[in-house]
Order: sequence, then C-alpha cells, then structure tokens
Amino acid sequence: MSNYLYILWIPLLPLATFVVLGLFGRKYFAKTAGIIGTASLLTSTLLSFVAAKQYFFVDGKVNGVYQRIIALKYTWLQFSPNVSIDMGVIVDPISVMMLIVVTSVSLMVHVFSLGYMKGEERFATYYAFLSLFTFSMLGLILSVNIFQVYMFWELVGVSSFLLIGYYFNKPSAVAASKKAFIVTRFADLGFLIGILIIGFYGGSLDIGLLIEKFTSVQSPEFISITTASFLGASMLTWGLVLIFMGGAGKSAMFPLHIWLPDAMEGPTPVSALIHAATMVVAGVYLVARLFPVFSMDEAALTIVTYVGAFSALLAAVIACTQTDIKRVLAYSTMSQIGYMMFALGISKNGGESGLGFMASMFHLFTHAFFKSLLFLGAGSVIHMVHSNEMKDMGGLRKLMPITHAAFLIACLAIAGIPPFAGFFSKEEILTAAFHENKLIYGVALFTAALTSFYMFRLYFNIFWSKEAAAKAHHHDAHSQHNDTHDHGEGTWTMKLPLLILAACAVGVGFIPFSQFITSDGAAIETHIDMVFSIAPVALSIIAILLSASFYKSHNAKSDKAVAFFGGFYRAAYKKFYVDELYLFITKKIVFPLIGQPIAWADRNIVDGFMLLLANTTAKISTAIKGLQSGKVQNYALYFFGGVLALSVLFIYIWK
Repeated sequence: MSNYLYILWIPLLPLATFVVLGLFGRKYFAKTAGIIGTASLLTSTLLSFVAAKQYFFVDGKVNGVYQRIIALKYTWLQFSPNVSIDMGVIVDPISVMMLIVVTSVSLMVHVFSLGYMKGEERFATYYAFLSLFTFSMLGLILSVNIFQVYMFWELVGVSSFLLIGYYFNKPSAVAASKKAFIVTRFADLGFLIGILIIGFYGGSLDIGLLIEKFTSVQSPEFISITTASFLGASMLTWGLVLIFMGGAGKSAMFPLHIWLPDAMEGPTPVSALIHAATMVVAGVYLVARLFPVFSMDEAALTIVTYVGAFSALLAAVIACTQTDIKRVLAYSTMSQIGYMMFALGISKNGGESGLGFMASMFHLFTHAFFKSLLFLGAGSVIHMVHSNEMKDMGGLRKLMPITHAAFLIACLAIAGIPPFAGFFSKEEILTAAFHENKLIYGVALFTAALTSFYMFRLYFNIFWSKEAAAKAHHHDAHSQHNDTHDHGEGTWTMKLPLLILAACAVGVGFIPFSQFITSDGAAIETHIDMVFSIAPVALSIIAILLSASFYKSHNAKSDKAVAFFGGFYRAAYKKFYVDELYLFITKKIVFPLIGQPIAWADRNIVDGFMLLLANTTAKISTAIKGLQSGKVQNYALYFFGGVLALSVLFIYIWK
C-alpha cells in the first residue's frame, strides 16, 4: 500500500499553491503567480503519469483483474464501530484514469492562461482559484469514503463559484455564479439524503464496504434495503436516484442544466477546465464509482439512461440555434455528458455485458481532450475578435492558422469521424446501445448527426464566411493587444496547449481502453465493426456537408431553414423556456406562497417571541434592580429580615 503514498502529493501540491498564492500572491507573486501555479500542476501531472504507469503496467493487476488499492486510510470522525468518515486515497482504474484527465487538462489551462489572462489585475487570485479547484477535483476522485466524496464535492462547487464569478464587478458574472451555486445546492441536498439512506442501511460510509454489501443478494444489508420501501420504490432505488440527482446537478443533466450556459461568464480557460474534463464529469464519475451498486437496481439505471438520453438530445437541438460560441460549446458538453450517462445506464456489471461502462469511461477520456481543445480554441478566437458572437467572426482560417487547424481537428473528433479520438469512443457507446436498447440507439444516432451539424456550423461561421468583417476585427484586436508580440493568435503559451491537445484528439482513440478500464477490472475484447460504423459516419458526413452548404459562405439558405422551422426554432433558441419556467415557479409560487409566509413567521413569530423574552427580562430586571442599591443599611435590613423570616419558618415547622 505504501508504494502509492506519493499520490498524496498530486492533490497536496495544488492545495499548497492555493494557500501561498491566496495569502501572498497579490503582494509578492503578482507577476510570477502563473509560473508558480503551472510548475506545481506540471509536477502533479508527472506524478499522475508515474502512478498510471505503475498501476496499469507494474502492480495493479492480479490474476488478470485490476485491483482496488487503498493507498491511505485515516479515520477522521468515528460515529459508531462501523460508521465513520475516513480520509484516504483509492487507487483503481477509474481513479487513475481521472488523475490523468484532470491534471493534464488543468495543466493545459494553466499554460494557456499565462497568455490569455496576462495583465489581469487579479492574476494571482485567478491562479489561486484554479489551484483550489484542481485540488478539490483531485480530492474527490481519490476519496475512499462516500462522505469524503461529498466534502470535496461541495468544495468543487465553492471553487467553481469563485471561478465563474471571477469578474465580480460584472453583474452577469455574479448572477451566473450565484445561479450555478444555488442550482447545484438543490441537487446536492438530494445527494446528501441519498448518502444518508445508503449509509444507514449499509451500516457504513466506506465505498468498498458499501459495494461489497449491496452487491451480495444474500447479505442482510441488501435484503434490508430492498425490502424497505417508500411510495412503491425500494430504499435502494431511492438512495441511488437521490445520489444520481447530485450527479445530475454537477453534470448539468435535465432539468438541472440551466446553470451551465450562464457559467460561460467566467474566463474562457475556466470554461475549458470546468466544462470539459473536470466538474461536469463529476456526476458521471460518481455513478461509475458506485456502478456495482447501481447495477443491482434496474429502476435507478433506467432513470440514469433516459435522463442521459433526453439531456443529450435536448442540448444538441438547442446548440443548433445558439449564436454565442461558448454557449454552443456549453450545450455540446451537456449533450456529450448525456451520452456518457446513458451509456452507464444501459450497461451491466462484469464481462462483455459491461461494454456500456467501458464506452462511457472511454468517451469521458477522449471528450476531455477534444472539448478542452474546443474551449481553448474559442478562447483564442475571443481573445482576437473581442466578441463571443458568431456574427462578429468569419474568415479567420488565414489569420489564425494554428487555431483553425486545432479547432478543425476537435470538430472532426467530436463529430465521430475516423480516425479521430471521438470516433472510437462514440462507436463503442452506439454499439452498446444497439445491443441493449434500440430506442436509445436511435436517439444516440440522431444526436450524433446533430452534433456534427452544430459543431461545423460553429466552425464555418468562425473560420470561413464574412472574411472582410473578420479582418477589421483582427486589426482592432491587434491594436488593443499589441503586448502579445504576435499576429492575433496570442503568445506561444496559448498556442502550445492547442497543439498538444490536438495531438491528443488524434491519438488517444487508439489506446486499447478496454484492456485497462472495465466494469469489473478484467479486460474485455472490443473491435470496431466497419459495417456497423457506416450509418453513424455517413450521417455525420451528411450533417457536415449540410452545415457547409448553409454556413461556409454567406447565403440565404440558413435564413430559409430558420423560417421553415419557425416556432420550433424560436423555442429552441429560447432553450425551450426552461429558464422562464424556473423563474415563474420561483417568483410566482415559491416566493409568494412559501418564502413570504416563512419570512412573516420568522419576523413576527420567531423574532416576536425572542423580543417578548427580551422585553420581559428587561421589565423584571427594572423591577428588581432596587435590590442592589449599594446602600449598606438596605442590605442589613434585608439580612435581618431574612433571618427573621427563617426564624418564623423554623418555629412553625418545630411546632
């Protein structure tokens, strides 16, 4: 076990960076904060790769199965002999894979931010918040105890709140950070209740013990939780669905997705970190971590399946109508997370039937690289044209050749075009869906085509049409940012992450993922069936060609398409009025019918009772304060009066 103790340094280094930069950054490290933060993350990333090499290729596998290794376990709070909150480090296939994903993407964001955030007044604070977020996420994925997961889960929420609201003098950023925080708090309440249910019936909060107890149909804990019911569902179903509710909040699944597009108010590198590989996949990771337990309850997995599939389709439709490039990518993220969720939902536990689990983790892995590449590419574009709107862009392929090439690679990857990374992981998900649920397969296939359409709509609007307008913006941007010493694409620190992530978007799909990460730790054989791949690839190519005909050059085709879809297009553009529905419920129902009566009761009953106590106490004290007059004569009189009263009492009793 001690062989893996060095893994502790992976989260502790960002924590130390946060403390140093948070306390002393603005005063002592105003210019070097970025270098300090990046060096710290580079060390954590190298240690993550060392851990992956040791685990996957040296001592992680025993008798053909990757083991769950507890590298460290420390009892923090003991509630009973069996129930405690333990702090520890778990080493298994998905935690090691997530170490690689989180540290790698965070490192790219740190490097990119050196150029993108240059000149910011709160530069050191920005890197302190980045380090806090990275520490929180790393702590979450290494947790051995479900309550330890919850503590880091909340810390992830706090640090994302700080990053989204980084521009605190901008009202829209403040509103977005509050919205993200509040929506995820409601979801996290469900998560907490789910933890308490599972912990109560399992008699433990240790993840390994819970899995052991709830995956044995003969165990008294499993019998107890499945025979106890509420409103027609077993307590196991309730516990897992409430835990999934927490995951759905963090991963922006319908109907808890409304915070994600608004969170684009944060700096663009933050969007790449939070919405590509880290915070938004926390929900997927949570379901995967407890997947052996989820696999014992078909009802909970069915909810995961259909919520994921609906979220994937809804977000893809909305993304086809948005004009803010970061919002398009936000809805794209929601759609791809939905893919991962329904892949888990249709999976079984163990062997070939666990293909959905493997495919979900594979897509999480590949998506992290091409989606962070898309966000950082969008950051380069925004850095140049000073706008998020597509109408202000166009013709940038010649002015930004590196960004153009990287963005194109990422678009091809997310569209599932071979041989890019997204093709391999998406094909595995489609294969699993085809064999388990034809309806979900149909939704997934249609969503894949929509993905290709809206991503290349974005690509052509940015890099092809309206070249003259783009040149004007280029000139304006260059004149305002001449401190970057180059021609529009930013510093080398902004270009290098694009090149590295582009290489990953091409290459990581060739990793034999099913040999390393499966539902039961044992390798499974998978292969790409070229005949099966014809339909999804063909649909993606058709969608790309359709997008090219609409947006490659400025024409009236897109306007005609908008007119054809009419009301449906407007509804999709307005995000199907889900935000308005939330506002209606809160302002017209929750505030007047719940909030105001509670406020009245608090003001008049609770506060009134406390005021009554205070006033009564004040009146009594006023009435008796004369007893302490400071006059010795009065005190002597009281004394002798008391003696006399006691004498009379004793005489009465004696008789």
